[in-house]
Amino acid sequence: MAAEHLAQQVGEHAASDDNIGEVIIHHVSNGDAIVPIHIPIGSHTLDLSITKAVVMLWVVAVIVILMFTWLAHRLRKAEDGAPKGTITTMLEFFVSAIREQIVLPFIGPKYASRFLPLILTFFMFILMSNLLGLTPIIDLVGHLGAALHVPGLEKLAHGSSTATGNFNVTAGLALITFFSIIYAGSVAHGAIQHWKNIVPHGLNPFIYVILIPIEIIGMFVKPFALTMRRAANMTAGHAAILAIMSFIFVFHTWMMGLVSVPLMTGLMLLEIIVCFVQAYVFTLLSALFIGMAIHVHH
Repeated sequence: MAAEHLAQQVGEHAASDDNIGEVIIHHVSNGDAIVPIHIPIGSHTLDLSITKAVVMLWVVAVIVILMFTWLAHRLRKAEDGAPKGTITTMLEFFVSAIREQIVLPFIGPKYASRFLPLILTFFMFILMSNLLGLTPIIDLVGHLGAALHVPGLEKLAHGSSTATGNFNVTAGLALITFFSIIYAGSVAHGAIQHWKNIVPHGLNPFIYVILIPIEIIGMFVKPFALTMRRAANMTAGHAAILAIMSFIFVFHTWMMGLVSVPLMTGLMLLEIIVCFVQAYVFTLLSALFIGMAIHVHH
């Protein structure tokens, strides 16, 4: 269904506009504001407008909350505490895998219960955002809003959205990791000692002149790398799928469909794998950075 919606959008735009690049950018960009919200702050304006990325965030947040609320309810009702049912077992598998394979090895058993909710939320939120970005859910919301005459929602009917393909979203997630690192180090060693631990002890004083600025820069490079990796990978995947699909309209022949459709299908399947890999990588690196702040001697 996602591929059909993408093909329809590319075809409609290509029929009236030969600039395929603009079509691709229109699809992967955040788009126009559905509800403009601008708050003046001195000589600047804070833009809190509701866009399709914001709507996608709300949808993903509701789905994740409902999933784990339902999982907790099912586990409480289970007599032996074991999950029953396919979906329950799958969610329990993710919880167990994140705890056993990421949180315990990198953060340690002492602080595992403290940081497991954060790390698990990272994984599930990013994974659901990635997977829903491959579906036309935003387009369907837009068409439904247009049918119900809801002001602004008709703007969602032109181009889907992957929340984690937006740099603002990935930057927000990276900032949470950044402050979690500081919090973890402060809890484990104290606020003052945490900042002392950013460099090894017992070195020549002249080494610290070079080492301290490098470590401080490294503190900000970590969230920056998390931000760029997530958004760039998801945006590139959608752009590649649209570019291959546009071969049919660029060359104005259905024969190109014999090439573009199999390639696009393969890319869509590859994107599903990328959705899991990127969620895992962000979660793994966040746990690793938090663990480094706790276990300084490692």
